[in-house]
Amino acid sequence: MRAAHLVALISVALCGCASRSIDIHSLPAETPAADNAVAADNAAALAAVVATASEESGRQAAGDTAPPVTPADAPSMYTYDPWERFNRFNYRFNARFDEAVFLPVANGYRRLPGPVRSGIHNFFGNLSEIDSVANYILQWRLRLGVRSLGRFAINSTLGIAGLFDVANKLHIAPALTGFGTTLSKWGAHPGPYLVIPFFGPSTLRDAVGLLGDYGLSYGINVADLYRGVQAWALGVTNAIDERANISFRYYATGSPFEYETIRFFYVRKRLIEDEGLHKKDPAMKRDVAKPAGE
Repeated sequence: MRAAHLVALISVALCGCASRSIDIHSLPAETPAADNAVAADNAAALAAVVATASEESGRQAAGDTAPPVTPADAPSMYTYDPWERFNRFNYRFNARFDEAVFLPVANGYRRLPGPVRSGIHNFFGNLSEIDSVANYILQWRLRLGVRSLGRFAINSTLGIAGLFDVANKLHIAPALTGFGTTLSKWGAHPGPYLVIPFFGPSTLRDAVGLLGDYGLSYGINVADLYRGVQAWALGVTNAIDERANISFRYYATGSPFEYETIRFFYVRKRLIEDEGLHKKDPAMKRDVAKPAGE
């Protein structure tokens, strides 16, 4: 019986393979000597990698490379805020005013046609060039002052009173500055943190800078725009345009530390700008946001 089954299986196999070629795969020959040589080469390569890594670690330990970053290298979270209670009150006031008045007006302003809003924004930017020219002269950065004056001349003529930023299309990018930067240039420290009603985060130096910018604009009085009723209309329109171009929303993150976060980032930004302004004078650099005597 078993022999019959075996004959039947052989017959089926031969019938199924009659029309096909049969490939016979053989195992590779055993070569222990060659295999040992390859294993030795791999071991030597691994040992070389380990030795190289050890040498790199030794050089780092010896101080041949830059030391790793430590928590001490991070900027200080301390901010000089002796008027914190007053500042927090102003911050809450600004948040309520922004929600109840400023944002609804700014959102209505955004419904104006894009070319109209762009023209208004360019107009106020062009007026700011005059203030920048005066401050660049006070900072003794005459090249930038000439640049701002050129932008004002081009945009006031070819740009039709500044409604079109022709200078930017000519690759003369804006570089606005103010009296707060002028004070920094001549060594004034930012001073204590200050939240100004309606304006927002600032420092004592920047608050004085705002007064200085207003005084410059009032004294120069381009086209008689900074005196009389037109000055009020100009200021309100400028404020609405600026708010409409700022995406910040009070308490949008839901963080209970929003005041501290805004304070840190604003003051740190100003300190970085100060260091950039005085990069050729290391003695003018500040490392913390408080008076040098603190």
